[in-house]
Amino acid sequence: MEENNRLEQKIAGILNDARASYATHNRKLKELSLLRFKSSSLSLFFSAFSKTLTPLFDFQRRLASAERTVAFVSAFAAARDPAADSDEFLDLFLRFLLLAAPSANKTARFRACQIVSEIILLLPDDAEVSNDVWDEVIECMKLRVRDKIPGVRAFAIRALSRFVNDTANSDILDLFLEQLALEQNADVRKMIVLSLPPSTATSQVIIDCTLDVSESVRKAAYCVLANKFPLQSLSIKLRTVILQRGLADRSVAVSKECFKLLRDEWLTKCCNGDPLELLKFLDVETYESVGETVMQTLLKADLVKLLNGASIQQYISSGDAEDGNSMHCAPSIQLIEAEASLYWRTVCQHLQSEAHAKGSDAAATMGTEAEVYAAEASDKNDLLEKILPATVDDYIDLVRAHINAGSIHRFTCRQLLLLGAMFNYSDATNRKSASAFLQELLHKPPEHEIDNEGNVVVIGDGLSFGGDNDWAQAVARLARKVHAALGEFEEVVLAIIEELAQPCRERTADYVQWMHCLSLIGLLLRHAKSMRLLQGKAIEPDELLQSLLLAGAKHAHLDVQRIAVRCLGLFGLLERKPRAELLKQLRISYIKGPHPISVEACKALIDLGMWHGPQEVDRVLNPHTSSKITSEKKSFSPVNFSDLERDLDVDTLDLLFGGFENDDWADSLTGNEDECVHAVLGEGFAKILLLSDNYPSIPPSLHPVILSKLIYLYFRDVSDHLQRLKQCLSVFFEHYPCLCANHKASIVTNHIFGASCISKAFIPVMRSMWPGIFGNSGGSSFMVSQMRKRAVQASRFMLQMMQVPLYVKETQPESENGSTEMPQVIDRCAEVPFDCGEEGLALRIAIEVTSFHSKKTAAEKSYVSALCRILALLQFRLSEQGPIKLMRRLLSRTVECVSTEKDLVKELNRLAEHLMTADRQPDQEFLQDEVNLILGKLEIDFNLDLDGSVAMPQTPAAASTRTRVSRRRVRIEDDDFDEYSPAFTVPATQQTVRSRSQRASKTVAMSKMSATRSVRIDEIEEQEEEDDSDVTSEDSDEY
Repeated sequence: MEENNRLEQKIAGILNDARASYATHNRKLKELSLLRFKSSSLSLFFSAFSKTLTPLFDFQRRLASAERTVAFVSAFAAARDPAADSDEFLDLFLRFLLLAAPSANKTARFRACQIVSEIILLLPDDAEVSNDVWDEVIECMKLRVRDKIPGVRAFAIRALSRFVNDTANSDILDLFLEQLALEQNADVRKMIVLSLPPSTATSQVIIDCTLDVSESVRKAAYCVLANKFPLQSLSIKLRTVILQRGLADRSVAVSKECFKLLRDEWLTKCCNGDPLELLKFLDVETYESVGETVMQTLLKADLVKLLNGASIQQYISSGDAEDGNSMHCAPSIQLIEAEASLYWRTVCQHLQSEAHAKGSDAAATMGTEAEVYAAEASDKNDLLEKILPATVDDYIDLVRAHINAGSIHRFTCRQLLLLGAMFNYSDATNRKSASAFLQELLHKPPEHEIDNEGNVVVIGDGLSFGGDNDWAQAVARLARKVHAALGEFEEVVLAIIEELAQPCRERTADYVQWMHCLSLIGLLLRHAKSMRLLQGKAIEPDELLQSLLLAGAKHAHLDVQRIAVRCLGLFGLLERKPRAELLKQLRISYIKGPHPISVEACKALIDLGMWHGPQEVDRVLNPHTSSKITSEKKSFSPVNFSDLERDLDVDTLDLLFGGFENDDWADSLTGNEDECVHAVLGEGFAKILLLSDNYPSIPPSLHPVILSKLIYLYFRDVSDHLQRLKQCLSVFFEHYPCLCANHKASIVTNHIFGASCISKAFIPVMRSMWPGIFGNSGGSSFMVSQMRKRAVQASRFMLQMMQVPLYVKETQPESENGSTEMPQVIDRCAEVPFDCGEEGLALRIAIEVTSFHSKKTAAEKSYVSALCRILALLQFRLSEQGPIKLMRRLLSRTVECVSTEKDLVKELNRLAEHLMTADRQPDQEFLQDEVNLILGKLEIDFNLDLDGSVAMPQTPAAASTRTRVSRRRVRIEDDDFDEYSPAFTVPATQQTVRSRSQRASKTVAMSKMSATRSVRIDEIEEQEEEDDSDVTSEDSDEY
C-alpha cells in the first residue's frame, strides 16, 4: 500500500510536469519508463498509473495543457519496452481505454477514443499486441463511429484509419463510405476524407467532396488527392473535374490548395515542370476550357518558362526542307499538336494583355516610372513578335496547311485562327492576303458525310457556321479584324451570301448548299452592328428575309427549317420593329413544328418579346390592340394548339405560357439533355420576372401566376434531368426575393411586389403539387409519398423566400457640401403591407385550411397538416393589429381541422398564445367592415362568423392510470473551475471510469417501451425530418 501511494505521487508529478510544455516530454518519458522498470510489478504500476490518469476523463475543456497530457500518455503507451518480448502494459492500457469508450459520460468516451487513436498512429509496425486486443479495439471503434458526439466519431475514425487498408477489415472502408454520406458534422466528414485510402472505389467519393459545403472538407479533399493519387492513376475526366472545381473555388484557401496540387504534384513531379506535358494529360481538345484555365493560372504564377528559340516560327521551315508529316500539307510546314496550339495561343494572348496593361500604366504615369512601364511593354511586344509567324503570309500558309490536313487538325486550326487577331492589317498587302484567305474560309462548304442509308448528313451542330459555334466565333473575330472599317465586314459577307443564295433562290440548291448559305447569314446577323449597315449592299435585307429566311423556314428538310428559324430570330433582333410575316412564321414553327424547331422558335419569340416588348410584338400582329395595360387580367388565356388560325391571334405571352400545358415538350432533345421547350420557357419567364420593371405592359396580377409555374417546374420530378434549367431557376429564386432599385423610393415598391408574388403564389403551388386533391393524380403509395415530399420541400422553399431579410444597403449619397455620408440601411419590414408579408400568407393558409369540410380524405388531411406546419412558422408584427385579430378567430377553426395531431395542435396553441399577447386591445369589437377590408386586400372571398369564440378548443387527453414522477437531470457547473488543466492527484475512490448506472439503463429501456405505444406520428412530419440538411447542421455539443 505504501509503495502504491508512492508510485501514484511520482506519476502525478510527472504528468503535471508534462502538461506544461512539449519540451519536457522526452525527459519525462525516460523518468516514467524508469519508474515502470523499477516498480515491483507491472500490475502495481498500471494500477497507480490508471488511477492517476482518471481526472483527465472528467475534464471537458479542450485546452492545450490537456492535449499535451494526452500526447504524453499516448507516446508513453506506444513506446516499446526493449527488455520485454511483448508489451503487456500496452495491452492493459488499451483494455482500460476500452472500458471507458462505451461510458455514459461523453467526456470519458471522447478521451478514450482520442488516446486510442493517438496510440494506434504512434505504434510501429512491429508492435507486439495480441490479436484479441486488436479485435476488441476495432470493434469498439466501429461502434463509436456512430456515436452521437462528433468528437468521438472523429477520433474513432482516426483510430480505424490505420486498419482501413487491411483485407481482413474490408468492412471498415464500407463503414467510412456509409458514414460520409450521412454525416452532418464538417469536422467528422473531413476526418473521413483524410482517412480514405487511395483506390478506384474512393477516388470518385473524394472528388465528390470537392463540392462539399464546408471549406475545410473541400480543402482536405484536394490535400488527399495531392498526397495519395498520382496524376497517372486518375482518368482524364477526373483530372479535369478536379482542376475545374478547385481553381474556380469561391474560397481562396481551397483554390490555393488546388493550385498547390497542380504545381507541386502534377506539374513538377509528374511532368518535370513542362506545361506542354501537363496539357497532354488533360485532353485539351475535349476539355479546352480546363486547359485554358490551367495555362492562365500557370502564366499568372510565372511558371511558364519559354526556352531559347521556342516559338511558332519553329513549325515553319524553309521551302526546301523535307517534311512528310502529312500528304496534304506543304513541305515547309510542320503540323502542330493540339496541346501545343493551345499552349502558344494562351501564351501569346497573355503577352498581348501584359503589353497593353504596361502600356496603359505608362500612359497614366510620368517620368522614370512611365519609362519603366514603356520598356516592359516594349519587351512584351518584342517577345510576342518573336513567337508569332514572321509575316502574315507565313501565318496564312500555316493555317491553310492545317485545314488541308483534314478534320483531325480542326482544333489546331481554330487556335491558329484566334491568333490571327494579333496581327496588324493596316498594310494593304497584308490586308489583301488575309482577305483572300477569308474568302476561302467563307466559301468552304460545311463538312458532310453519307450515312448507311445514303443520306447526306452535315457534321456539326447544324446551326453555326462551320458546324461549331467556337469555329464561327474565331472566323468572325478574324474577319472583323481584317475588315475593321465601318460596314466593310457586312459588305464582304453579303457579297458572298449573294453568290451562295443564287441556287437557293432558283430552288436548285441541295440541302448542304442551303445549310451553308443560312449558316453564313446567321454569322452575319449575329455580328452585324445594325440593320442600317446591311442596306445598300449586294443583297437587301428584304430580299434576305423573303427569299432565304422565310423560304428556308418552309423547307422540306428539318435541319434547314431549324437554322432558318434561328436566323429569323436574329433578324428580328436587328430590326427596330419586327415584321408581321416574321412573327407569323415563328408562331407557326412554334406551334406546328417538330420539337427541335419548336425549341428554336420558342427562343426566338422570347428574345423578340424581351427586346421589343410583348405589347409591341402583339401590336405588329394586331394593330387594333389597345395600348392600355390590362391590369384586370389575372390569368393567361388558354391556348388551343390544334386551332392554328385562332392561336395566331392570341397574345405572345399567352401563346408562350400555353406551352407549359404540352407534356410532349417536357422531354429533352436527342443529343442535348438540357434542351426542351419547357426549359426554354422556364428560363424566359424567369428573366421576365427579374426584369419586370422593363415590361410595364405585363399586368402585375400575372406575376404570381408565372412564379407559381416556375416553382412547380423547379420541383417537378421530370425536371431533374434538365440541369441547365435547375441551375438557372436556383439563381433566379436566390435573387428574386431580394430585388431592389437604386433609389429609395423604388426600393420598397420592388420588394413589396416580389413578396406579394410569393405570398399569392403559395396556395396555387401547393394545390398543383399535392397528390389526390383538386384533380391531381395520385398513384402508388411510393409515388404519393414522393409527390408529398416534393410539395413539402416547395412549401419550405417559398417560406424561406418570404423570410429573406428585407434590408438593403444604399450607395453612398453625396451631401450638399460635397462630403460623402455613410450608407443608409433601410429596414423595410415595417413598411411592407400585411398582404405582402408573412401575415398575408398566414391568413391565406388559415382560410385555405378552414375551407375543407370536417370529413376529409387522406390526401386532404395530409394537405391540411402540411399547410398548418408552415402556418406555425410564420410571425406577426405588432403593428398589424387587424390581421392579428382576424387570425385569432381563424386559428380556432384551424385547430379543429387538425385536432387529432397533438404535436401540431401544440405548435398552433403556441402561435395562438403569441397572438393573444400581441393583441393590444383584445376586448375591442372586431367589425365586419374591417374584415372585409383585410380580405379585400388579400383578394379573397370568405365568410367569417364574427360571433364565434376566439378561444382555442381543448383537446381531450386520456386519463393516466398512474402518477408519473418527473425527473430532471441537473447539471452543476462551477464558475471557478480550473481553466488550465486537471491537477493529477491521487483519487480518493477506487473506481477508475464511471459507467452507465442501472437507473439510467432502466430509464432508457422504459422510454423505448413507451415509444412503441405512442401516438403514430403523421407521415408529413416524418418527411419533414427526412428533409433536414445533412451538411449544414452542426452538433451543439462541445466534442
